[in-house]
Amino acid sequence: MRRWRGVLLRGLACALALAWPALAPARADAPVRFGILPIGSAAESRAQWRPLLDDLARELGRPVTMISVASYAGLSDAIGRQRVDVAFLSGRLAVEAVSRQRMTVVAQFVRSDGARGNHALLIVRDDGPVRGLDDLLAHPGRWRYGRGEPLSVTGYIAPEAEVFAPRGLNSDTFFASVKVDNHQNNALAVANGEIDVAAGNNPDLDLFRRHFPHEAAHLKSIWASSPIPCGVLVVRDGLDGALRERLAAFLRGYGHAPGAAGARERRNLARIPDLAEFAPAGNDALRPFVDLQYALLREQAAHGHWVSEEARAARLAQVELEHQRSLRALLGR
Repeated sequence: MRRWRGVLLRGLACALALAWPALAPARADAPVRFGILPIGSAAESRAQWRPLLDDLARELGRPVTMISVASYAGLSDAIGRQRVDVAFLSGRLAVEAVSRQRMTVVAQFVRSDGARGNHALLIVRDDGPVRGLDDLLAHPGRWRYGRGEPLSVTGYIAPEAEVFAPRGLNSDTFFASVKVDNHQNNALAVANGEIDVAAGNNPDLDLFRRHFPHEAAHLKSIWASSPIPCGVLVVRDGLDGALRERLAAFLRGYGHAPGAAGARERRNLARIPDLAEFAPAGNDALRPFVDLQYALLREQAAHGHWVSEEARAARLAQVELEHQRSLRALLGR
């Protein structure tokens, strides 16, 4: 009996030793991991954010490492695996981080013009074959389309919810071909005549004009969405409470220091496309994104092809139920 008791105790000791890294608190000098979804290339994003994050590292007294990935899915996976402590997110990606991945909103971006929102766009060449939205919709199966990933609000959800779904259309089947890429690459493809129309947004189009002024001169917008809130900063719930407070306070105050220090901070903010400041915000800032996703699913259900009206009604009821659940997950925490 004593021999088996010894075996059990040794086994328990080994199990605790293996579990200790997960149970032990994070070291005081452990890096803070900042997640960023690149607008253009990962190298561009690192260069844009680095001065601000260097200031954050000095404030916190610990390194701040940057996690920059090429896709929404990649960043969502990193957050889900608890490999990101703080992140710049928008739309459905932010909603998933808060409602399913134990993150909390601490601030919202404010644009350089003071707005806390932007607009999704559909852009074409000004001398191209698509003259306007009516022209686009009048020729199914003719045009080549560039859009974002399904998690992208301005690249997919907003155009789908406000242009295609209300007309009983699906962009993936309406167009002759569909190219999925980021806003910058899709705009470049329109300018070069590789596709006929692309989804984007006004901040990214402004950035495109700065990077590619010659190509941008040939682009025009044929549709703009209703206002869409700017992105948010989310922080991992498991991060040390005192560290969370210092991090949030620093970012909310960044750019507001008096004199030369504030001017330098504002120059660092200006390196990040269209960013003026971080305004205090909570999870309720994400409510419009939940409602936009709901509008898309409702329109798809209402205008879809169903075997019966009963089936349509059942799907609409399910969409309504899912919307209420999403709101509770987001706001009822």
